[in-house]
Amino acid sequence: MKLARKLTLALVFGVFLVLALSAYAQIRREARIFENDVQRDHHTMGRALAAAVMEIWRAEGSARALRLVEDANEREQQVNIRWVWLDGQAPEAHRPRLAPELLLPVSSGRAVVRRIPEEGADVLVTCVPVPVPGDRAGALELSESLAGARRYIRSMILSTAVTTGALTLVCGLLTTCLGVWLVGRPMRTLIDQARRIGAGDLSGRLSLRQEDEIGELGREMNAMCDRLAAANQKLESEAAARIAALQQLRHAERLATVGKLASGIAHELGAPLQVVTGRARMLVDGDVSGDEVPSNGQIILEQSQRMTQIIRQLLDFARRRSAEKQETALRGVIRGTFTMLKPLADKQGVTIAEEGDTPDRVVHADADQLQQALTNVVVNAIQAMPSGGTITVGVRTVRASPPADQGGAEGDYIALSVRDEGQGMPADVLEHVFEPFFTTKPVGEGTGLGLSVAYGIIKEHGGWIHVDSRAGSGTQFTMYLPQEKP
Repeated sequence: MKLARKLTLALVFGVFLVLALSAYAQIRREARIFENDVQRDHHTMGRALAAAVMEIWRAEGSARALRLVEDANEREQQVNIRWVWLDGQAPEAHRPRLAPELLLPVSSGRAVVRRIPEEGADVLVTCVPVPVPGDRAGALELSESLAGARRYIRSMILSTAVTTGALTLVCGLLTTCLGVWLVGRPMRTLIDQARRIGAGDLSGRLSLRQEDEIGELGREMNAMCDRLAAANQKLESEAAARIAALQQLRHAERLATVGKLASGIAHELGAPLQVVTGRARMLVDGDVSGDEVPSNGQIILEQSQRMTQIIRQLLDFARRRSAEKQETALRGVIRGTFTMLKPLADKQGVTIAEEGDTPDRVVHADADQLQQALTNVVVNAIQAMPSGGTITVGVRTVRASPPADQGGAEGDYIALSVRDEGQGMPADVLEHVFEPFFTTKPVGEGTGLGLSVAYGIIKEHGGWIHVDSRAGSGTQFTMYLPQEKP
C-alpha cells in the first residue's frame, strides 16, 4: 500500500503541475493578446481620429476640431478620448496623464503607449501626435481600463482551477484504485510470502495471474521455494548421513581403544581368575572345612564381582549410544576413565594422577562422549611414553577466548588438561595433529582417529582443544568446555 500511495501522490502531483503550468502559460498568453488588441485598437482609432481632427482644424478651426474629439469620446464606451497639449501650459482638462519625459517621442511625431497603475485596475494610455497649425504641440490621448482583462483572467483562473482540481481528483482516484489492485495487493502477497520463507515455511505458493514484472517475481519466488525445499531436503539427508558417519567413526574409535585395552584387561583379569580357580579347587578337593568354607566362598564372590565390574565397564565404553547432554560432573568422568585405563597404563609403566585436589566441576555435556574424548587423549599420552612416566590430569576455571577459526566472545570456561612426560611433538606434526587418519605410529598400531574424534566431540559441546608441545619436553592437551551456568 505504501508503494501504491507513493505512485498515486507522484502521478497526482505531476498532473497538477502540468495543468497548473499550462493554465499559467495560457493566462499569460491571453493577457498579452488582450493588451495587444487594445493597443492595436488605440492605434487604429487614434490615427483615424488624428487625421480627421487635423483636417477640420485647418478648415474650420480649433473649436470645431476639439468638438469632434468630444463627440468621439461620447460615442466610445470603453475608451476615454481627450485632447492634450504637450507644452506644459495646458489647463487641467487638456493636461496629459503621462509624465513629460514619457511624451518626448510624441513631440517628435511618434505615438507612445504606456501602462500606468491606478486604484482598482491598470490603465493603458496611448498618445497619438496631431500636427496642428500654430506653435503649440497637441496630441490625442486614448486611455482604457484593464479591469475587463483582470475580470477575464480571474474567470480563467477559476475555470482552470476547477478543471485542474477535477482532473487531479479523477486521476488520484483512478491511480489509487489501480495502484491498490495492480501494485498494493500483489506486493502485500509477495511480502507475506517472503516472511514465510524467512520463517522457514516453504510450503506456500503464490497464484499471481499478472503478466507483468510483479507476476514474474511471484513465479520466480515459487521456483525459489521449490529449489530451497529440494536443497533443504538434500541438506537434511546429507546431515543425517554425516551424523551417522560421525557416530560410526566414534564407535570405531571406541572399538579400537577397546582393542588397545584388551591386553591390559587380560592381565588385570588374570590375578582374580587365579584366586577364584585356586579357592574353588580347594573347596572341590575338600582341603578346607568348617569356618574356612564361607571365607573362601566370600573371596570367590569378591573376585568375581571385581571381574564383572571390569568387563561391564569395558562393555559400557564400547556400546553405541545416542548423545544426551545433561549436567555432568567431571570428577566422575575422570575417575571412570582412570579406572578403565589403569590396566593399560600399568602395563606401559605409566602412572595416571590428578593434579592436586581437583575440584568437582559441572558441565552440560554427554558423559559417554566426554569420557570417550578424555580416554582418547589419555591413551595418546600413554602411547607417547613407551618408557613409562606420569600423566597428570587437572581441572580449573579460566577466562578465555575461542580461537579465531571458531569465533565467539570471551567467557568463563572449564579447562580439562592432560599433561604427559613424553618426547613432545615438532611443529610440523602439531599442524596436523587433529586431522583424521593422521598418525606417526607404525602401521597397525594406530588409526589416526583418536585425537580427531576427541576434537569433534569437544567442538560439538561448544569448546575447543589447545595443544602445547615442544620436542623433548612433553605435551599438554587442554580441553575447554563452556562453564555450566547455575
